[in-house]
Amino acid sequence: MRRIQIRRVVAGVFAIVFSILLPGNTEGVLAQSTRGSAGNGSGVTARPVVIPLTIRVKGAGPTSELELKTVDYAVLEDGEPQTPLSIRAMGSNWPINLFVLIQDDVVSSIGLEMKSLAEFIRRLPRGSRVSVGYLRTGSLQVRQKFTVDLEKAAKALRPPTGLASSAPYNPYVEVVEALRRFDSQAAGRRAILLVSDGLDISRGIDASSVGQSVDLQRAINESQRRGVAVYAFFAPTATSSGNMTLVANAQGSLNRLADETGGRAYFQGLGVPTSFTPFIKDLKDSLDMQIALTYLSTHPKKGFHRVKIISSTPGVDLSYPAGYIRN
Repeated sequence: MRRIQIRRVVAGVFAIVFSILLPGNTEGVLAQSTRGSAGNGSGVTARPVVIPLTIRVKGAGPTSELELKTVDYAVLEDGEPQTPLSIRAMGSNWPINLFVLIQDDVVSSIGLEMKSLAEFIRRLPRGSRVSVGYLRTGSLQVRQKFTVDLEKAAKALRPPTGLASSAPYNPYVEVVEALRRFDSQAAGRRAILLVSDGLDISRGIDASSVGQSVDLQRAINESQRRGVAVYAFFAPTATSSGNMTLVANAQGSLNRLADETGGRAYFQGLGVPTSFTPFIKDLKDSLDMQIALTYLSTHPKKGFHRVKIISSTPGVDLSYPAGYIRN
C-alpha cells in the first residue's frame, strides 16, 4: 500500500511558514498586511489568506496510514495567480469547532443513526468544541451550546421527531442562524454536520432548484465569510420522499452548499440511507486529510473573492471553499 506525503512545491516561490491557526472568519485570516508592490507595483495592500484544503489521492490506503505527499498546485483568486506561502497539516489531532444540525422532520428511521453520530462526536480530537441543534418549526433549537465536553455533546443528541409538524420554514434559514453562533468561538477549524433533506419549498416548488433558493445562497455566503465547511448527510422527509424531482433538487442544493464551502455531501441513492456509518468514516477521513493553505492575496477590495486551486499531480482531488468574503 503506497504511503503518501503532502508538501508544497511551486517553482520560483520561496516557502514562508506562518504559525497560525485556521481562521474563524476572513478578518481573522487577514491578520497581517504588507504594503508594497505585490501584484501590480502600485502599492496594493497584500494580505495572507488561509483556505482549508482537503487533499484526496486515488488509491490511497486508510487515512491512518497516510503521510504527506508532494503535490504541485497553483492558486488563483478572481482569476489571477497568487503567491502560495505555506501549508500546515491539521489531521486527526487538530481540534475542530463543530455544529451538529439535524432537521427534526427527517424520517424517523434516522433516529437509529444517533448512536453512530454520538460515537463520532466522542472521538473528535481533544480540545474540539461541539454544539448540537435541531432545525424545526419556529427557530433553531439548540440542545447543547458549544462545549469541550464531548460526552455531554454526544448525549445531547436525540432521535428526530419525523413529524411534518416539526418541519422548519426551510433548512437554510436555520443553518444561517447556526452559523452566527460561530462568531463567539475562537479561531480554528470550523464545520457544520448537517442532517437534512436539503429541500427549500418556502417560495414554491419552482424555487426549490439549486440556483433558485435565496436562503441557500445566504447560507453559502455566511459559511464562506466565517470559514465554516458544511458536510451534509441527506435524509428525506415526508415532503421530499417519493418525488424524484424534489429529491434531485434537494440533493443538488446540499451538494452545492458543501462544494462551495469546502465540505462534502453524502447520499445513498435517492432514498433513506441504510446507515450513516460509511458517511461518518469518509467524513473522518476528510478531516484527517485537511490542511491549511496560506497564500498572499493582492485583492484588498471588500466583497466576495473567488478562489481556484489547481493541482497538476495525477490522481489528486482537492476540496476547498469556492471563495471568501472580505469585510
